[in-house]
Amino acid sequence: MPSAFTHAIAGAAVAQLLPRDAPRRRLALAFAVAATMPDLDVVTFLFDIPYVHPLGHRGWTHSILFAMLFGSLAVLLVPRSGHRGWQWWGRVAFCGFLAVVSHGVLDAFTDAGRGVGFLIPFDNDRYFAPIRPIEVSSVDPRRFFSARGLEILRSEIRWVWLPLAGLSLLGWALARRGTEATK
Repeated sequence: MPSAFTHAIAGAAVAQLLPRDAPRRRLALAFAVAATMPDLDVVTFLFDIPYVHPLGHRGWTHSILFAMLFGSLAVLLVPRSGHRGWQWWGRVAFCGFLAVVSHGVLDAFTDAGRGVGFLIPFDNDRYFAPIRPIEVSSVDPRRFFSARGLEILRSEIRWVWLPLAGLSLLGWALARRGTEATK
């Protein structure tokens, strides 16, 4: 799995897709936290639940259904003031989903593990992306802050942070262009 830092950055980046009048800072922080939540499944190791079990690591909490349920809770973080339609609320919920599902997607691009249970509970198979360039990170913080941890961070910067920064700049430029065009 990528580091918690990278999962958080990916989750926060989704906030750029929110409606303009949404509380972006609050939701960006919530999305950053939500994008790291699927890895709480590592506690299953304490209960001797095998990795490949649907409740094991990269199982249920990494599924699309979990992302839909957990991510849609983002609407609870938005004040109920104003006259917002179902499309506005749907966009906020969809962004929450994207933040959470980004976790499993990034994990599928890592070079280790046993795959991601995207379709649990409907299908217990685990899946990887066709290419797996991201070096897997340790959940042990002591290992992350080491020479090996720096190698992993370089991999994440190359394969996740820089592409996200590019997409963010593109989105910013397009939004700015659209704003200037309406003046």
